[in-house]
Amino acid sequence: MDGTTHPADIDLTCPRCNDSVTERFYGPCESCRAELRATIAGEASDAEAVEYEPKMNVVPNAIASKE
Repeated sequence: MDGTTHPADIDLTCPRCNDSVTERFYGPCESCRAELRATIAGEASDAEAVEYEPKMNVVPNAIASKE
């Protein structure tokens, strides 16, 4: 934010730090949002894609397997 107040700004208590702040929307204050971005943002995990294996109760279509 640019630090200016907007007509839609409201006085509220930050749900995270319990400080009284003036924000445009309800939620964590700017300092809490910055802290959250610094601590948890951008953490990606290496997840490997597992090849699909059908369940054992799945049977092939009788017409598709007809020889």
